[in-house]
Amino acid sequence: MRVLIVNTSELTGGAAVASSRLADALQRQGVEVQMLVRDKQSEKSSTIALLPRWRLRWAFLWERFCIWVANRFSLQGLWAVDIANAGVDITRLPAFQQADIIHLHWVNQGLLSMRQIQKILQSGKPVVWTLHDLWPVTGVCHHPGECMLYHTHCHDCPQLQAPAARDLAWRVFGQKLAAYAKGHLAFVAVSAWTAERARESALTQGHRITVIPNVLPIDQFQPQDKAEARRQLGIPADAAVVVFGAARLDQPLKGLPRLLAALQKVVSGGRPLHLLLFGTLKDKSWLGRIPVPYTAVGRVEGALALSRLYAAADVAVCASDYETFGQTLAEAMACGCTPVSFDRGGQTDIICHLRDGYLARYGDIGDLAAGIRWALDAHLPADMLRQSVAARFGEEAVVRQYIELYERLMA
Repeated sequence: MRVLIVNTSELTGGAAVASSRLADALQRQGVEVQMLVRDKQSEKSSTIALLPRWRLRWAFLWERFCIWVANRFSLQGLWAVDIANAGVDITRLPAFQQADIIHLHWVNQGLLSMRQIQKILQSGKPVVWTLHDLWPVTGVCHHPGECMLYHTHCHDCPQLQAPAARDLAWRVFGQKLAAYAKGHLAFVAVSAWTAERARESALTQGHRITVIPNVLPIDQFQPQDKAEARRQLGIPADAAVVVFGAARLDQPLKGLPRLLAALQKVVSGGRPLHLLLFGTLKDKSWLGRIPVPYTAVGRVEGALALSRLYAAADVAVCASDYETFGQTLAEAMACGCTPVSFDRGGQTDIICHLRDGYLARYGDIGDLAAGIRWALDAHLPADMLRQSVAARFGEEAVVRQYIELYERLMA
């Protein structure tokens, strides 16, 4: 069995990390895998960088230009949507032609256009598409929020600056309908919540949707000595430490204001805290609004460095509107750190409320604060937290599900 995994980046972003981990896990289980990317960041011979670079750069810039013009020359919302009007043809590549399964992941920002996606689906090869967000099942947005127009046919998109009955969302939704009707396509949702949202879309009707979580390389995320981890990070040994991380911390979806409001409530109850942040901040003024002592380490790469952060913390908090999976929570649990999140999104597949973490009522800051206090007092055994995620998201369990899906599609 030969599988071609396609993702815009090899290592940057949650989808890139998840797809790269899956590629490695499949290879270790004996599957022949190649990964096709726009941005290659390792020396792996099994990862192929698309060329020529100028064509990829042009596709990226042309898409942004068209969105900017459609938004009446406003930069607001420029990165909230993708219209897939430009990209590269991968069907002529030997890696594509030799593959038995084409496995798409996050393919936006100039990698694949809708025309090329349709060509892939018309190739006759089985196509699996893992939903790292909801773009494949909406018109142009990655996160529809409370909008339900994608249930029927997107139009008057609230994420466009010039919504209309036949706007970009309407046009791209129609292109997806036409493309998906042509091919042998199966969607994979990384959580039950994501699958539920995807099944509501008119674009998924008649297509298989399977729930398979992201693979967690459990051997790479190991508990470390808490005192030593804190010493290396310059965190007081006796502090109650909360860790919060994202690729971009102040992206509205991630809920940084909710986290800070919850920490204020915990502190006002007499509990001293220390906040450990990892990820980038576009607006540095957020640092001045943190109500507790903090350590911000910026962007962190590699399981060893991440494990040190989780080991230094007592509680890992996710305050997002939702996550399709909730990778940081699973990683934190593997390192013995207790997770706290809202009860919405893929996080509900990871946390069993009051057993291995806390699920606060969505949007309830007081309950999120209560969850942080509960997690600090619970002192859950590190080995119990680790075993909880290893059994569900470990390499063998996830890869077995993917291989079974591939074999069904090939049959």
